[in-house]
Amino acid sequence: MIKRLILVILLLALIFGGIFGWKYWQIQRTQALQSQRAPPAAVSSASVVAMLWQPTLGAVGSLVAVNGIDVTTEVAGKIKDIRFKSGERVAKGEVLVSLDATVDRAQLEGRKADMRLAQLQLERTAQLLPKRAVSQSTYDEAKARYESAQAQVATQKALISKKTIRAPFAGILGIREVDVGQYLSPGDKIVQIQQLTPIFVDYALPERHFGELKVGQSIQVALSAYSGKSFAGQITAVDAAVNPATRSIKVRATLQNPDGKLRPGMFAEVTTEHGQARQVLTIPRTAVSYNPYGDFVFLIKKDKNGQQVVQRTQITTGAIQHGRVEIVKGLKVGQQVVQAGQLKLRDGQPVRIDNSVELERREIAPE
Repeated sequence: MIKRLILVILLLALIFGGIFGWKYWQIQRTQALQSQRAPPAAVSSASVVAMLWQPTLGAVGSLVAVNGIDVTTEVAGKIKDIRFKSGERVAKGEVLVSLDATVDRAQLEGRKADMRLAQLQLERTAQLLPKRAVSQSTYDEAKARYESAQAQVATQKALISKKTIRAPFAGILGIREVDVGQYLSPGDKIVQIQQLTPIFVDYALPERHFGELKVGQSIQVALSAYSGKSFAGQITAVDAAVNPATRSIKVRATLQNPDGKLRPGMFAEVTTEHGQARQVLTIPRTAVSYNPYGDFVFLIKKDKNGQQVVQRTQITTGAIQHGRVEIVKGLKVGQQVVQAGQLKLRDGQPVRIDNSVELERREIAPE
């Protein structure tokens, strides 16, 4: 009995000893793995560089045609002829639409006949007046009838001329809104016409910048339709008063548009240059990690073993221009920062710089 008890105790000791030994080996292995340094993370880098920046004021606005209207008719009538195509260029005074004027021309002939009769009566009365065969009042009435007939002829001619609708200025036509045979009432839209050379951009700036604005000041305009391209212009007018509702001042600038790429109504991002250019430190915008408690970058340094590591560094940022950020405080010229690949970095982590490939970029806050 005692021997069996001893065998059981030895067997249990062997089993539990094996279990504890296995666990101890796992713990030691885990600690050894944790003590090893993580492999260097691949990142791309950028240098802190000094640049000459022109101070600017940013705003949004819209492109506006120098002249732009909906062509309409002043008189009613049925369309007889359409002499334009949608989207084509037209010269000032070019005929766009002709309305049927058959009845009006017939009425004109009747009024001309009345005028000729009134003229004959006036001439006869004028011959009899010196002979005192007619009174002065009779002569005056004949003269008035003749002048009235002349006015009616002129009125009828003006009415006929209004039935030929012409381009009020040179420009580009929009999409045709009418068809041959359609009856038009006064004010009905026929086609839109826009004068595109040059073209205006209207935008607003806070009233605190009013003293920095003047006619002739240079601007740059960016449009979503032409990504990566900017258009130069100059301020040509500043509004006479500040808008009391928004406390902003309206500004109008003029852009040359010889090829007609710029069209009225386009959304524009306007950059107004002001003041003197200044020297600033800049880094790519993608290198900055924006945080409610302060912006920071990962500064690339070497540890005591010569290994490249990152150091989380708080910075103070300033203006943003063309994808680069002004560094007011926290960095020096020539220092290297992580430009892309910083999502999984931690302070003190080894890194490997690889600028030959495009690494995953983090999302950044809007300007």
